[in-house]
Amino acid sequence: MTMNDKIKGPASYFPAIEAKYGHPVAYWFGLLESASAMKHMEMVNWLKADHQLGHGHANALVAWHLSRVKP
Repeated sequence: MTMNDKIKGPASYFPAIEAKYGHPVAYWFGLLESASAMKHMEMVNWLKADHQLGHGHANALVAWHLSRVKP
């Protein structure tokens, strides 16, 4: 990746998420894996309510997670 390559989409939130909440994104993906029965917004709301993530951060994690596990 060069300096001109900018991370786009949900991954662009990952450095801020790690800095703000003190866990690597792998930690959050592990939690989301355990909540795989939930729908997208259920996961977002769960992260917000139970783990105090902001909406944008929760949505970015869920979107990335679901893009990797759904066919």
